Amino acid sequence: MIHAEGLRKRYGDTEALKGIDLDVPAGTVCGLLGPNGAGKTTAVRILTTLLRPDAGRAEVAGLDVVRDAARLRFRIGLAGQHAAVDELLTGRRNLELFGRLYHLSRAEARRRAVELLERFELAEAGQRPVKEYSGGMRRRLDLAASLIVSPPVLFMDEPTAGLDPRSRMRLWELLLDLVKEGTTLLLTTQYLDEADRLADQIVVLREGVVAAAGSPAALKRQVGGDRVQVVFREPGDVEAGLRLLRGAGSPAIESAEGRQVTVPAADGAQSLVRIAGALDAAGIPVEDLALRRPTLDEVFLHLTA
Repeated sequence: MIHAEGLRKRYGDTEALKGIDLDVPAGTVCGLLGPNGAGKTTAVRILTTLLRPDAGRAEVAGLDVVRDAARLRFRIGLAGQHAAVDELLTGRRNLELFGRLYHLSRAEARRRAVELLERFELAEAGQRPVKEYSGGMRRRLDLAASLIVSPPVLFMDEPTAGLDPRSRMRLWELLLDLVKEGTTLLLTTQYLDEADRLADQIVVLREGVVAAAGSPAALKRQVGGDRVQVVFREPGDVEAGLRLLRGAGSPAIESAEGRQVTVPAADGAQSLVRIAGALDAAGIPVEDLALRRPTLDEVFLHLTA
């Protein structure tokens, strides 16, 4: 549904994109990650026809982003970093305006506005000016506006920036519902838990190139396997615990700081069960014992260091 080959873009002496490739299957979520200045927003602007690439080509929904730009704009939705709504208009009038800009009839624009306000839990606020909306409500309205023509492809640039945790989780639910219905979603985000929660595949950009791409699980495996983390109750138990851990099939101690010891877990949960049993049999009390898996934070730091 989204395909790019060798996209390049330069701003003066700065090369924002240095030939990136991208493939996003229909009905999936692609998370575009990277530090500030990595090229994420530039890539989104090219894919949404707002910017022409200097080299390379891209297609979205089977249409070329340069040659077919006018037609493509009716097949995509875009929600940028800042809500693109008029604060003086009501929520319903905003959606009707977007509908008319997409050349919907007045009646169809009104029908879609009512439908989307209901779907995004804004029906009661639909008659109020947007300046009275909370940040989460504005973000939901902005997302509703991007869906006014039911586009098969949706682009979101940092969709939950500035939202409180409850609003973020509600927006995640709405986005996942859209994907279940067949929408293809590409999003940029600085929140790695968001990418982990939503994305089927992740593309990490670094200085205008693709540093890594794959599923969240595959990327996590690149920075190491599972670990068992043991926090002993008493400092005096650490030495005995270390000897026991080495004897329980964990010869390599990844780290030992204070009362906390971390060892590789070659067979995942089975390592945890084996270590728990050995500690219990030896009568060594622990304060915490858990299986830890690599996080996307670790992946991000590893790939963008």
